[in-house]
Amino acid sequence: METDFSAIDEPYKFLKIVPNSDGSVTRFELFPRLPPTPELTSESGREEPLALSKDITLNSENKTFIRLYRPVDNTRKLPVIIDFHAGGFVILSATSSPFHDTWTRASAFAPALVITVEYRLAPESRLPAPYDDAMEAIMWVRDQAREVNGCDPWMKELADYSNVHIMGTSAGGNIVYHAGLRVLDVDISPLQIKGLIINQPFFGGVVRTQSEEKLSKNPVLPLSVIDLFWNLSLPPGCDRDHEYSNPLKVANPEIERLPRCLVRGFELDPLVDRIKEFAKMLDAHGVKVVAKIEEGGCHGAEIIDQGKLQELFLQIKDFIYFE
Repeated sequence: METDFSAIDEPYKFLKIVPNSDGSVTRFELFPRLPPTPELTSESGREEPLALSKDITLNSENKTFIRLYRPVDNTRKLPVIIDFHAGGFVILSATSSPFHDTWTRASAFAPALVITVEYRLAPESRLPAPYDDAMEAIMWVRDQAREVNGCDPWMKELADYSNVHIMGTSAGGNIVYHAGLRVLDVDISPLQIKGLIINQPFFGGVVRTQSEEKLSKNPVLPLSVIDLFWNLSLPPGCDRDHEYSNPLKVANPEIERLPRCLVRGFELDPLVDRIKEFAKMLDAHGVKVVAKIEEGGCHGAEIIDQGKLQELFLQIKDFIYFE
C-alpha cells in the first residue's frame, strides 16, 4: 500500500472509502482479499503453503465467518489463537493479504492453530457489534471443545483447549480487551484462556496525548483518520471518552481478573502514549503484563517491515509457549 501524503487531511480519501447518504460507506480495498488454501496442491511451479486454511461460517445472518489455519506438517496438540484484525473497525478484512500471509506463516512458525474472525464493520455495524462477534467466535471454539453439533476435524485433531489466547492488532487489540472482560463471567469450560495478546491497541480520548499531537501528520495513521474511525464506529452521540474508546477514563473493576497480557507498541505510533498508559493501568490492577514498546516502528509496522514481523512471531511464540 502506497501512502497518499496529499490525503492526510482528507481521511475518507486516505482510507479509500466514500460516505453514502444512508450512513454506510463504500470501500475500495487497500489490499486484495485472498482465498483460503484448504489443501495442498500439486500445481507445477507453485510454492506449497506453510499452513492450510479454510473458511467456516460463524453467523450467516451477520455475514461473519472465521478463517482457520493449521500447520501443514503437525500431528500434536497445539495452542489456539483467536485473532481480530486491524482497520479502525471500519476497513479491511480477516482475508486481506497482509493478515492472511501473516497467519499462514505464524501458524507454522509458532506453531499454533489460528482462528481469525471476519467481524462486522462500522458504520453499518457500530460498536459494540464487533465485541458481540468476538464473543460469538469464542463460543464457537467452546462448542468445538464440547463437540456441540459435531466438531471440525482440524479442531478435533489439533486444538489444545487448555492453552487458548485471544489476540488482536489495532482495532483488534481493542476488541481483545473488551472481549476479555466480557468472557470473565461466561462459562467457557473446558476452554482455558491463558492470555491476551494486545498488539498496538486502538484506544482514544477527548484530550489529546503528546504522541498524538507530535505525530498528528503521521503518514501511516494521521490524527484525522483516527478521529474519523471513532466518528464512524462509536455509538451515535458518543465522544472519544466512551468506555469503548477510552478504558482509562473509568477503570473497569473486573480488570484485575484478566489473564496475563502481552501489550505491544511502537514509539513512532501516535497511539503510543495511550498504549503505555493502558499497560500501566493493567499492571496497577494486578494483571501480569509483558510490555513491549519498541524503538522506532510505526503503527502496523509488521506490514511493511519483515524484521518487525519476525519480532512479532518470536514474541507470540514466547508468550503462548513460555509463561
